[in-house]
Amino acid sequence: MRTPIWCRGQASQVGDARREVIDELLEVNALFRLRAAQEVLGPRKKYGDAPLEAACRKAITVGDPSYRTVKGILVAGTETDPEPETGDGGASAFLHGPEGLFAATVPTQIPGGVHDDPGRDDAEEAAR
Repeated sequence: MRTPIWCRGQASQVGDARREVIDELLEVNALFRLRAAQEVLGPRKKYGDAPLEAACRKAITVGDPSYRTVKGILVAGTETDPEPETGDGGASAFLHGPEGLFAATVPTQIPGGVHDDPGRDDAEEAAR
């Protein structure tokens, strides 16, 4: 029978990341989450040890060590993708705030005043 002890033993044979996922699943309400722990060990036959260990490591990194996350990572094939770069990613447009971004393109509005707008013609101005 595949008990929580069996799941922990199988996870220990493969790697630390999978052991950590199994331990977190079985930490609270072990009998209710036993099926999820068994399912984390299941893809070992289909995907192999290295991809499954990498998927478990990635699930821990994103903060959701569950069977659903591990399975999604394996199905998408993203277990070996590098970590995303941190930083602004070259987006320098918003570094100066909205005042610096729109200061040259938006004229200031004067209440009740007439603006020089190339979109208006003289007929519109006379109609006012």
